[in-house]
Formats: sequence, structure tokens, C-alpha cells
Amino acid sequence: MTVTELKSRLDAGEKPVVLDVREASELAIARYPMDVLHIPLGQLPNRLSEIPAGAEVVCACRSGARSAQAAAFLRQKGLKAVNLDGGILAWSRLIDPSLPAY
Repeated sequence: MTVTELKSRLDAGEKPVVLDVREASELAIARYPMDVLHIPLGQLPNRLSEIPAGAEVVCACRSGARSAQAAAFLRQKGLKAVNLDGGILAWSRLIDPSLPAY
């Protein structure tokens, strides 16, 4: 999913679960401007129960690499999950330039 697609869906009132798989230290630099579920990628296997059953999950990170891994893992576990292409860097570039790139 592209950042513009996610923004349009959020603006339309849709509420997918946005799963941010970055480390806590990265959240201190830049945060997605919506409610997110924060589970670092390395903790995901042990914290699957925190993801609402039946939810559509949009996996997000800095650039899209870790979130692609998370989305693939979640799909293997039977969840409906997609990757946010380009991550917060794309969000900063295309949606909200006030967010710092790091």
C-alpha cells in the first residue's frame, strides 16, 4: 500500500490497524500522525496476541524493509497484512514534510 492510499483511506474514515515495527528510539525521532500499534519487529512473534483478530494490518517502518518482513510473517500466520511502501520516509516526503527524515 502506498502512503497516499493509506492517507486517503484514513481520511475516508477507514481504520486499518497500522502496525509500526520500528524501535522505540526511532519513535522519538518521527512518529506516524495516526494511532498506531507499536511492536518492534524482533518482538512480533511473541506479541501476536496484541493484534486484533480479523483486522486489516498495515505494517509500517522507516523505509519499508522491516515492515515488508512483518507483513510476510503476519500473512504466514493467517492475518490480513500489507506493507506500507516507503515507510515514514515516504510519508514525510509525500504527505507531511514537517516530519524529520532520518
